[in-house]
Amino acid sequence: MRVGVLTGGGDCPGLNAVIRAVVRKGVQQYGYDFIGFRDGWRGPMEGDTIPLDIPAVRGILPRGGTILGSSRTNPLKVEGGIRQIKENLVKYEVDALIAIGGEDTLGVAARLADEYGIRCVGVPKTIDNDLSATDYTFGFDTAVNIATEAIDRLHTTAESHMRVLVVEVMGRHAGWIALHSGLAGGANVILIPEQRFDVAKVCAWVESRFKVRYAPIVVVAEGAMPKDGDMVLKDESLDAFGHVRLSGVGEWLAKEIERRTGKEARTTVLGHVQRGGTPSAFDRWLASRFGLHAIEAVQDEDWGKMVALRGTDIVRVPLAEATAKLKTVSPEEYAEVEVFFG
Repeated sequence: MRVGVLTGGGDCPGLNAVIRAVVRKGVQQYGYDFIGFRDGWRGPMEGDTIPLDIPAVRGILPRGGTILGSSRTNPLKVEGGIRQIKENLVKYEVDALIAIGGEDTLGVAARLADEYGIRCVGVPKTIDNDLSATDYTFGFDTAVNIATEAIDRLHTTAESHMRVLVVEVMGRHAGWIALHSGLAGGANVILIPEQRFDVAKVCAWVESRFKVRYAPIVVVAEGAMPKDGDMVLKDESLDAFGHVRLSGVGEWLAKEIERRTGKEARTTVLGHVQRGGTPSAFDRWLASRFGLHAIEAVQDEDWGKMVALRGTDIVRVPLAEATAKLKTVSPEEYAEVEVFFG
């Protein structure tokens, strides 16, 4: 059996740990051959490959990013894209494909499995932790740790100058990073995409913080929106999956706070810092387990499935079910942290 492996979408700490686990177990236990496809779905579409064997995966466990490269290529939007993938899988004698990615990458894998008969297994990856079929995705823990450390550092400079600091973190449709890092970092306001925010209320929380001689930290997810207005964007261009490139709400909010309160406000946009660097111990553990179970699914010929974490168990769920809806922060979970606002 020859197995193809690809990583698609945004890069994420832990991707290399999955690749390593898949190859190590696949070679040592099942005697499989592996081939890596470069840059997400572009690789199988264009026949861009690299050899994958045990020497190729040595030393990659603690490395961020992905040795295979990634992209947001969408073969469903490329004329003849699916035909090219099928032809290249035959050309390179690939019997099965392991796709490691988020909702978009795995959405393509689900279509390929269900509609085109391509033998696919999925592994969930996103720092946003927004795939509904799994309790956690790897990359999320690392992103939260990075954001929390940044908030810790910003507290000291904010209090030295008694100014408002707005921290913009990633989170297009789901506010998990903002919620977890904001709570862990002692933020005074946390704003998420699931709950539209009232700028006047945010300013009231800011002013109440100054009354007790503490400088406020506001954590805002990039997809958060004000009650009276639309999503704030710097760039309205779309990627191959139809997503706008987010960023801008933090800067906009800081200007509004400064205008309404008269207090100096600055913005820190963490951006891709959250994706980079070495993965946390938890993400290495989870990514490795996902890889081990993904190659077991290949051995069992359990196609069209995604491995997922449920409690402490790794289970398999249909790819179509896993990508059907996003996991978002519930009103109840958000209400729990509001006691710390202001």
